[in-house]
Amino acid sequence: MKKRAGRSDAQVFYEVPTGKIKFGEQPEEAMGRVIAEDLGAEVEKIKLRDVVTFLSFSRESQLANLYIVYDISIKEKSKINPSGRYSSYKFISRGELFQSNLEDATKAILGLEQETSVGGATSLREAVNGAMVFVDGGSRGNPGPAGIGYYIVGEDGTVLARGGEFIGFATSRIAEYFALKEGVEQAIQLGLKNVRFVGDNLMMINQMNGIYKIKNKDLMPIFEDIKKMIRDNFEAVAFVHVKREKNAQADREANLAIDRHFDESLVE
Repeated sequence: MKKRAGRSDAQVFYEVPTGKIKFGEQPEEAMGRVIAEDLGAEVEKIKLRDVVTFLSFSRESQLANLYIVYDISIKEKSKINPSGRYSSYKFISRGELFQSNLEDATKAILGLEQETSVGGATSLREAVNGAMVFVDGGSRGNPGPAGIGYYIVGEDGTVLARGGEFIGFATSRIAEYFALKEGVEQAIQLGLKNVRFVGDNLMMINQMNGIYKIKNKDLMPIFEDIKKMIRDNFEAVAFVHVKREKNAQADREANLAIDRHFDESLVE
């Protein structure tokens, strides 16, 4: 469903039909109400698919989310007539999942159905429910002085580690991959087994999910190192793309690393 944009310049997002449970409602009743109110359709069948919990970021705050996910079918004569929060709808294939402008929660929920062959680890609920490793790389000049940053949050929302490193003269693409490699290494040191790796570079996330192929020969050695580390050390992983503002902590660490290199007196 296409969410109505508030401001005229606001970015438009799609999401699976969703809503909150009202006091006194059962989850199935809430789902039926949402379909009736926001889609103008009547539910014929409803079946529980999964219950998913995970952490996400809203600006600087950590939010704990719980989603009860259903498979539904609407009555044959029902026509979808968006109203309320939605203005229109579209159907997407699995191949469009990470290419569509979807809400973060929708991507996480739908991502449970998509497995990735990177390193032999799969994108399962265990990864979504696991720790989050935010990574970011940047280059001032592209190519230019480059830095990487990571910010790691445990399953309970505790910050487990954060840091950054100056990596020399590099492109932003190379810096992004070195940041992911560092995030993987940090997760291994912490003994994490189920991990969601989060970044704001859509190309890299799509490549790690096997949607896009890597054609840059400079990236291949780093990619192969990451694959091997994942295969040897993790039980389940997921690679998730977020908007830049939701990756602010890792971005800050990367920029601090560059600043420290050129000003040794700089303190955080």
